[in-house]
Amino acid sequence: MTTNAELQALREQYVPLGAANMSTHFADRAENGEIFDIEGRRFIDFAGGIGVLNVGHRHPKVVAAVEAQMQKLMHTCFHVMPYEPYIRLAKKLCELTPGTMAKKAFLVNTGAEAVENAIKIARAATKRSAVIAFNGGFHGRTMMGMALTGKVVPYKVGFGPFPGGVYHVPYPNEYHKISVQDSLTALHNVLKNDIEASTVAAIIIEPVQGEGGFYAAPKELLEAVRALCDQHGIVMIADEVQSGFGRTGKLFAMEHSGVVPDLMTMAKSMAGGMTLAGVVGRAELLDAPVPGSIGSTYGGSPMACAAALAVIEVIEEENLLQRSEQVGKLIAEHFEGLKSQFACVDNVRNQGAMVAMELVKDRDSRTPDPDMAKALTVKAQQKGLILLSCGIYANTIRVLVPLTAPDALIREGLELITASLAELTQ
Repeated sequence: MTTNAELQALREQYVPLGAANMSTHFADRAENGEIFDIEGRRFIDFAGGIGVLNVGHRHPKVVAAVEAQMQKLMHTCFHVMPYEPYIRLAKKLCELTPGTMAKKAFLVNTGAEAVENAIKIARAATKRSAVIAFNGGFHGRTMMGMALTGKVVPYKVGFGPFPGGVYHVPYPNEYHKISVQDSLTALHNVLKNDIEASTVAAIIIEPVQGEGGFYAAPKELLEAVRALCDQHGIVMIADEVQSGFGRTGKLFAMEHSGVVPDLMTMAKSMAGGMTLAGVVGRAELLDAPVPGSIGSTYGGSPMACAAALAVIEVIEEENLLQRSEQVGKLIAEHFEGLKSQFACVDNVRNQGAMVAMELVKDRDSRTPDPDMAKALTVKAQQKGLILLSCGIYANTIRVLVPLTAPDALIREGLELITASLAELTQ
């Protein structure tokens, strides 16, 4: 039998250090909210492949859809010879995303690729080049994705210089004393001091920051950004790569505010584990690039499109939007209980099942404790729980457990967090 140790030795020999792993256990199989390593050890999955598995590992309906499609067609390249699943999914996405305007959808492989193309589309449509993004935002690991991302370590360190014409403003964070007004003042100052509004192609924002710490953008901010874009002819891009497909209790997090973006990027849980992403938005914007100027060899593969159509059916048939609210409440209430047990736990927050808490050295000063967050993820894994940290200070614990996971499994995972904190703070 192959062991974890044998695979780890091969990994160290043949895979670069930059492609880091948080585990030395190697996954062999998975089912819904559980993963089993190559030696048969069970892990509860609170990471969901970093938000990819809202419908769980290997949902039967998704697996069946992929298997059926593989029996018919695996690849032609959509741009060479198109196929039905791509068209059906594009239609469905245009129907499901916010807004009643005429829309079109373009499919690619990853969230970063979706963001790259959203910027290209905005520039082609406006004939402008500048882009405004927010501190703490994460938009991918490509050069433009890194330029837009508002956190240096580990995503940007050592890779500059980045594409120019990108400006950052603070993202509201009441806990860390950044108000909506602070953000709006900074945004207007950029347009007053750094770049004229008539040269700005797009403003990109996550309605709930993912890697930045699960902070939700207040409705007031999103409305103000929308108004500013309307005033100056700027394209508003909502990056829903991590927050989309039911994670927040709505199919898309922007729906909580009622604000309709011009373009929306999506990926991760879109296809239940298959590689798929997209840009959906105003038809006139998507039609701005000339034919052949946007494309992807593998983008919108037949199997991935079939999987995504199945995911949408699962979300509807299993009432996963309602389930997201239930899962979020269950986890958030447990985290609130941890605050009374452990002085290091603070600032519990959630929008649907996007749930997080911060670990601090002192609640009064709110001093972040990234070392404790790191230690907790390590200790939890030792106990059989896959747990992620995130945040601009690397002190946030986030949960992205599959929405299909039963309550008993979620509670088991939460108790492992409690036990881990107890050992770390004794």
